[in-house]
Amino acid sequence: MTRANTLEVRSPLDGRLTGAVAIHDAAHVERTVARLRGEQTAWDRAGVTERVRWLYRYRDWLLDNADGLSALLHEVTGKPAGEAPTEVFLTVDVINYYGRNARKFLADETPSPHSILLAAKRLRTRYRPYPVVGILSPWNYPLALTLFDAVAALLAGASVVVKPAPATSHIVRACVDGWAEIGAPPVFDCVTGEAATGSAVIDAVDYVQFTGSTATGTLVAQRAAARLVPCSLELGGKDPAIVLADADLKKAAAGITFGGLSNSGQMCTSVERVYVEEPVYDAFVDELVSAVSAVRQGVTSGFDVDLTSLISRTQLEIAQRHVDDAVAKGARILIGGKATGDGYGFQPTVLVDVDHTMDVMTEETFGPLLPVMKVRDAEAAIRLANTSDYGLSASVWSRNIRRATAIGEHLEVGSVDVNDVSAHLACFPLPQSGWKKSGLGARLGGAYGLRKYCRTQAVLTDRIATPLVPLLLWFPYSAAKAKVLDTTFRLIDGKDLRRKLGL
Repeated sequence: MTRANTLEVRSPLDGRLTGAVAIHDAAHVERTVARLRGEQTAWDRAGVTERVRWLYRYRDWLLDNADGLSALLHEVTGKPAGEAPTEVFLTVDVINYYGRNARKFLADETPSPHSILLAAKRLRTRYRPYPVVGILSPWNYPLALTLFDAVAALLAGASVVVKPAPATSHIVRACVDGWAEIGAPPVFDCVTGEAATGSAVIDAVDYVQFTGSTATGTLVAQRAAARLVPCSLELGGKDPAIVLADADLKKAAAGITFGGLSNSGQMCTSVERVYVEEPVYDAFVDELVSAVSAVRQGVTSGFDVDLTSLISRTQLEIAQRHVDDAVAKGARILIGGKATGDGYGFQPTVLVDVDHTMDVMTEETFGPLLPVMKVRDAEAAIRLANTSDYGLSASVWSRNIRRATAIGEHLEVGSVDVNDVSAHLACFPLPQSGWKKSGLGARLGGAYGLRKYCRTQAVLTDRIATPLVPLLLWFPYSAAKAKVLDTTFRLIDGKDLRRKLGL
């Protein structure tokens, strides 16, 4: 809710006010970015070791304040007590991973010259940070999906400004305040507000990292492109799970239940459609209904709840619309299918007799729905999985790891988990990328995760002083020089005697 120049943050569980943040205008954003830009040079020149030292101190602050941050996450997002701490501890793990590897990942590279003509040159690739990185972070994982990117950009040597989603501005503000609390250099700040504030960030920074919907991401990309500012986008998903006839059905059902219902299904990598080979379809559906029936739903803050509330009435309405559309077109509800009446809670739902005429199989739901479709074989599952405009992640379930892996290679997605769901999210050496309308670029991915926030600079110096190349290539041109160059290039690049000799 907006009042004057203030944005109120309310809990989706009971509507209680949990905090308020300022709505920053474009002028405030410009001043903030200008100040961060002025501080960035010293931060870069401090070197990797010093930057790691500050990130380790911030890691310790996160650990010291983990309980309070997790409680605030519960209030602001509705996450159950079993899920909220994960964001803090995964962020700590990211800091440790990149802290250990930052020096290696950001070190200059010295490739060898590819040609004898350049043998006297020393080649060097340097990674120079963008001055100010702007992070537009989402509401579903507000702490992790802010700090994963901020940590990498800060270690790369950039200053960082974050603009969080309105619904979770309070928790992100608290995390950024922690950076100042430890006395770190003033290269990390937060601006808050709605769409206009985000637009002002894009208009001011040197690199944009956005996580959110495909529709908004398209606008972000267009605005960044107008300034020729690079951007990385993690967008929507409609992630498929493929259950093969030889799968461990109980494990598959348990994994898909978790993958589809954790955080109330509000993950870009949530399982949003399930394809099951015909011979085991009925048995799998029975296992899935059993697993979903065991999920405990409520709005308490204890560990007796697995699933709570959606973030907003808008998400609740989308889930209900998808269920109603599916039922109207012939789908059956085996469990769930309606709002709980507590906050924005929606019952965990299993739908069968679904097909691709239904919105629930083609549009991103971002809710606790598991539509299950019977398929003739794996080839049919691959074909249906790839019809989506999205391509974020997928899972394949089979006792035959080699076959499941081979099927994954045919799926048009950035990540494939075999006999697991979302495990790739905690594997920091791997890139988390989106294909098709699921994004541009990637998050993390070993050295890539730091280097994406850098510009490459090529540096050439002489190993030994030699006048040969200038003598042949520089002015003035002459027929004699041309003949020597022709002969030289033919001898080097020709792959058979006739062409080497120019015959």
